[in-house]
Amino acid sequence: MGAGVPSGLQNQYKGLVASWVGSIPTYSRHFLSQQEGVQMDKKNELLRQIPKIDEVLKDQRLFMFFEDTSRSIIVESVREVIEDVRQRILNNRIDSLFYDDIIDSIVARINSKKQKSLRQVINCTGTIIHTNLGRAILSKEACKSAVEVASNYSTLEYNLKRGSRGSRHEHVDKLITKITGVEAAMVVNNNAAAVFLCLSALAKDKDVIVSRGELVEIGGSFRIPEIMELSGARLVEVGTTNKTNIEDYRRAIIEGQTGLLLKVHTSNFKIVGFTKETTLNELVDLGREASIPVIYDIGSGLMTDLSDWPIHEPTVIDSLKAGIDIILFSGDKLLGGPQAGIIAGKKKYVDMMKEHPLARVVRVDKMTLAALEATFYEYIDPEKAKRNIPVLSMISVSEEELKDRAYRLMEILNRKTDAYELKVVKTQAQIGGGSAPNQFLPSYGVSLKGTKLTIEQIERRLREHRIPVIVRIYNNQILLDMRTLLEDLFEDLVEALLTIANETGRNSYA
Repeated sequence: MGAGVPSGLQNQYKGLVASWVGSIPTYSRHFLSQQEGVQMDKKNELLRQIPKIDEVLKDQRLFMFFEDTSRSIIVESVREVIEDVRQRILNNRIDSLFYDDIIDSIVARINSKKQKSLRQVINCTGTIIHTNLGRAILSKEACKSAVEVASNYSTLEYNLKRGSRGSRHEHVDKLITKITGVEAAMVVNNNAAAVFLCLSALAKDKDVIVSRGELVEIGGSFRIPEIMELSGARLVEVGTTNKTNIEDYRRAIIEGQTGLLLKVHTSNFKIVGFTKETTLNELVDLGREASIPVIYDIGSGLMTDLSDWPIHEPTVIDSLKAGIDIILFSGDKLLGGPQAGIIAGKKKYVDMMKEHPLARVVRVDKMTLAALEATFYEYIDPEKAKRNIPVLSMISVSEEELKDRAYRLMEILNRKTDAYELKVVKTQAQIGGGSAPNQFLPSYGVSLKGTKLTIEQIERRLREHRIPVIVRIYNNQILLDMRTLLEDLFEDLVEALLTIANETGRNSYA
């Protein structure tokens, strides 16, 4: 207080202030306790509303699951959702409870538990041979053949003409030799196995000469030098990373010690600039001169010329014209068939591999053989193959058709929902799968943004759809590339996008 104010009055004033200040915590505590009480009452009320498990199991919406679903899965799903609801209430994450939402969440949980891990997806990434999404899609005939032999007894190792035991090699070998013009062929479970078997059978304890620039990593951290070491062959590197001449190979040959000359097509990377690569013709001439087999690991297995699209990759048939002794390639890349490793070439070398103990370790099953046989049958007519084998048809489809598909998708969505901002855009698709690196295909797609949901929310919900949709995100927008969208799945993509657009945003306990 200011000067001149009686001390008694000052003391009285201080007492009032102290009394008022001291009362604040009391009022605050009283107010908080009231709030806590209200919250506790509400929380208890919500907890009382949680339905009992036995009651939920009697809900008619769960009856349909009891016909084809284990009861333990249903009960487990109910318990998990109920417990999740309870925890959300206790943690103040729910302020209202709806019985229908609980049932919907239980249904979603049961369906999720019933889903197989390996399942179909819609590929809108623009990557045709997508390693993470199963690589090549099989033709309809290949699928039909695989199902036929899988669901019936078959002639896997039975010769109908002789009425006695046969060889599983016979089903595909003759077809491969007919199409490629080689003397003999065999099939193993993938191209890494083909390389491994070839080196083991033909070059154990011998030198294998290969250009330093071709010591590739095949994929999944499998590297040529490591496979060679496991096979028992000795790696002899020649040349440099960017330049290898035929004289580098010649100087490395040691009579009686060199087993193979190996060339590996760098199908998953390119070296540009100051480079020099030894040609197949040069290696074949040197191999004949030194009486050493020449092996070519071409990798992707392109059987027909695709330079019109433009895919500039060596083909199996053109490579064989150089006179190489053995060619190795994959079944599930540009060939467009199932996962397999194909070995083709001179009969004496193929026979050595067929008789090697590893041949049984890396052999393929009946479904692979059936699908591969049907795939190779398509190549009897190369133009038919381009139409019927999905990998080739995706590569060769016209830009105009892709553009029409993109506009059709955008117009349907614009007509049925305002949840998205849509635009038809030019895109660049790619082959993928370690094939044709840095070679892109002009394509069309639909760019998409949400008016209510974020890009991340839409992408996640597309992955969670009945048939998951895999997209790519570019420049803060979802890109749906039409080149890898199968026409049979067009309506399913529309359904997925409309389902997300029509979501009500109710509480979800799934």
